[in-house]
Amino acid sequence: MDFILNHWLDITTTILGLAYILLEYRASIWMWAVGAVMQLLGIVLYYQKGLYADCGMEFYYLIMTAYGWMKWMGHSRTLAVAASGEVPGEERTMERPIRHISQRVAMRWMGIALLLWLAIWWVLSTFTDSTVPVADAFTTALSLVGIWALAQKYLEQWFVWIAVDVVTCWLYWQKDIPFKSSLYGLYVVIAVFGYLRWRREMRLSSSSQP
Repeated sequence: MDFILNHWLDITTTILGLAYILLEYRASIWMWAVGAVMQLLGIVLYYQKGLYADCGMEFYYLIMTAYGWMKWMGHSRTLAVAASGEVPGEERTMERPIRHISQRVAMRWMGIALLLWLAIWWVLSTFTDSTVPVADAFTTALSLVGIWALAQKYLEQWFVWIAVDVVTCWLYWQKDIPFKSSLYGLYVVIAVFGYLRWRREMRLSSSSQP
């Protein structure tokens, strides 16, 4: 009982993290709501543990969560009279479809990710006693770009998270955090299946378009 009381934030955020990745796998907009709760609790958890960089990242994630919710919901649009018999001027909220990222945008964000990686690496090496600045900076930089790609509902965002999860799995194992390491190992598997599911849904959606 004492263990649960002392670790309830860790346990709760882990459960929410599993729910989040499963909702992402299903391309469910409710992942953003679960993510918001997880991030609010994460702010408290990381602050208590003295993980101030991770704590600060949660504020960024909260902003991107609100942004992602709005992007996925899309904008209301007015539909003209059609064969469906809908009323003129009626508005419908359309969810953002899954889509490919363009080569131009991908190259731009790869460049941004590289610059972020180098900058965070320098900060960690210069101002902290981090023993894993390269890997820590890598996962942080890719996460910053990955959540933006997720908000845009790009299919290729899964590649970013697979890379983040693989390195984080190794990083947490090196830091003697086996439970979290195992969780990120599971994330890798779910991310692979998530990519396949999103790709299938995107193809079905494209084939159903008139």
